[in-house]
Amino acid sequence: MLAAGSEGVPPNDRVTSQDLVAPGRDGHPEAAVRVYRPVAATGTLPGIFYIHGGGMILGSVEMEDASAAMLCEMTGCVVVSVEYRLAPENPFPAAPEDCYTGLVWMATNAAELGIDPERIALYGPSAGGGLVLAVALMSRDRGFPSIRMQMPIYPMIDDRNDTPSSREITDVGIWDRDGNLEAWGMYLGADYGSDNVSHYAAPARATDLSGLPPTFIDVGEVDMFRDEDIAFAARLIQAGVPTELHVHPGAYHAAEVFAPTAALSQRIWAMRIDALRRSLFG
Repeated sequence: MLAAGSEGVPPNDRVTSQDLVAPGRDGHPEAAVRVYRPVAATGTLPGIFYIHGGGMILGSVEMEDASAAMLCEMTGCVVVSVEYRLAPENPFPAAPEDCYTGLVWMATNAAELGIDPERIALYGPSAGGGLVLAVALMSRDRGFPSIRMQMPIYPMIDDRNDTPSSREITDVGIWDRDGNLEAWGMYLGADYGSDNVSHYAAPARATDLSGLPPTFIDVGEVDMFRDEDIAFAARLIQAGVPTELHVHPGAYHAAEVFAPTAALSQRIWAMRIDALRRSLFG
């Protein structure tokens, strides 16, 4: 049964949105979600589960409303964007558990949402990309739900911050080493810097990547997450996971968000939309 919610203001005249609540599960609290649907669409559609970014300490569904609406419009899919609790007030495991709550609700209520439960993709930028991978690991380990593909965008996945790009790219774009170290410290709390960090918190620490869904990763050449993302993509391939990796020359962290009219930004979005449509409609 769908939880009661309120109608949202449509982001544009081609997409509708509705704010709902995913009930809590297994002792975890409820999670707010925003559901987007193409106005012109009829029947059952694929679904995209959207997880916003913000370094685990910032961000909201509202802040990425336009991006989620655009993804809905351009792919022709139902998009479900989840609100999750932020650090430091709510350190790990609050964020991935909230996201998993939203995903379970989406899959369980797929028929009422007009979603094909066999065609669900995960999408998220930055910290949202790290949470995409965390939720994919949870779904694999817990046996539900089935994920058709995942698209972690320049994901934040390694708390150890010991790659060359993490050390060398310190003053380009909007996210630097100092901010990253601070965010990981807030998110992990007492476990920060220890060997006790869960792979659900930092997916780069996962030792077994087998059984994960087909994956599309993109990252900028001058993004501090470049090397951890490239290394993770290589490990996915070694684990037998179909993987598509794109490293965009000259792009910094979230370049396509802050320079949306640039030719490179347009190509980045086109590649993502194409990959989602190939997987979900192919």
